[in-house]
Amino acid sequence: MSDASPVLWWVRRDLRLSDNPALGVACGSGRPVIPVFIHDAQIASLGAASKWRMGQGIEAFGRALSARNSRLILRRGEALEVLRKLITETGAGAVVWTRAYDPDGVARDKAVKAALKADGIEVRSVPGFLLFEPWTVETGQGEFYKVYTPFWKTVRTRNVPEPTPAPGMIPRPDHWPDSDEIGRLRMGAAMRRGAAVVARHAVIGEEAAQGRLGAFAAHRIADYKDRRDFPAAYATSGLSENLTYGEISARACWHAGLRAMDEGKPGAEHFLKELVWREFAWHLMWHSPYIATRNWREGWDAFPWSQDGASPEATAWKRGRTGIPLVDAGMRQMYVTGTMHNRARMIVASYLTKHLMTHWKIGMKWFEDHLIDWDAASNAMGWQWVAGSGPDAAPYFRIFNPETQAEKFDPDGAYRRAWIAEGRDRPTETALSYFEAVPACWGLSPDAPYPAPVVAVDAGRKRALAAYETRPA
Repeated sequence: MSDASPVLWWVRRDLRLSDNPALGVACGSGRPVIPVFIHDAQIASLGAASKWRMGQGIEAFGRALSARNSRLILRRGEALEVLRKLITETGAGAVVWTRAYDPDGVARDKAVKAALKADGIEVRSVPGFLLFEPWTVETGQGEFYKVYTPFWKTVRTRNVPEPTPAPGMIPRPDHWPDSDEIGRLRMGAAMRRGAAVVARHAVIGEEAAQGRLGAFAAHRIADYKDRRDFPAAYATSGLSENLTYGEISARACWHAGLRAMDEGKPGAEHFLKELVWREFAWHLMWHSPYIATRNWREGWDAFPWSQDGASPEATAWKRGRTGIPLVDAGMRQMYVTGTMHNRARMIVASYLTKHLMTHWKIGMKWFEDHLIDWDAASNAMGWQWVAGSGPDAAPYFRIFNPETQAEKFDPDGAYRRAWIAEGRDRPTETALSYFEAVPACWGLSPDAPYPAPVVAVDAGRKRALAAYETRPA
């Protein structure tokens, strides 16, 4: 990148100025940089909550760029068509972006790169979303890892470059192209009234993400391993939301964990393991992209899961009305905050796929629509891991018992009280917020009685084990 024509920086899931290799390449060219966000088919297909949250992140990032005397150009349309039009309007000679690893993103980017190169445009895609490029982590036999523990052992001592600071300046063009308005993109339309509730809990933007990481490293990482499984405890980092949109880099989180290890904080290594669990999910999606569309393990296609997402059991699960308090608490936390504690995610997923014998795809799709920290790879791997059909899977006969899980991880009932209002004289504000967030057409009220279990814990376990034992070979 050596001439004076502008560089288009295609902003995707890298909504940050610091430690952004794509921005570094663009600024390092010495040429004017035009940041552009494209509302293409992949953005349009996002679930309601994740699309709303990305819109919030885009808006915050636009303000951050304006503070640097730059601006974010918003356009709607097919990516190649939009980029070609911007190249014509601005005279840009190069396009740079942060690499994608999901199958749809990879296919789109390959097509865009080939077409633009054929047009004589310089194109670069660079790493920045992950710690390690998926093709660089191999077994001794040159294959990809299918089990997490050896994956962790392979990468834990690898050198991860230090995060880079934000550029001192972003060179601007003499003339800016026209931009759409964020409101016209209607990225929060599908959230309806739930958006106002979730907005109270979302932590949006690079500055907020860095503050979140700093507070976690200073005050909670030491006890992370011991307390992270207690959903009522304020013990996790909460950074999955910010990592999803690239408001903070994985490298920044990794080095914060390393510094905490050097300071002797005992939970730091486990935090690094959780970052690598995210890497492992993307490693698997890169090498086996079908993980989000079909059973990863052979022999599970004939398993008798119900695929009726509108059944009374699946509907009760979706609405947080199963009659199993810990399950319902997790689902209600998701509606109010857009996130769910990881321990609760495993429990609600196990209850759907095992006690209710409902296909993991139904749960995976529901999470995609309702999580603001939705991550394509982690969501797919997590659901298949719990269901038993995925890589590094929990065996099918390992069924989370939500009652014993509650006794162990919510012994005083604080988490359940925080999210369930029915039957309580003084429901918490968060429990009442659930009724404010969910669709009015559900007709739910905190004054209604709490439901009886749709499937009792013991009965559901027995049914699941019987189905597993008699499943077709």
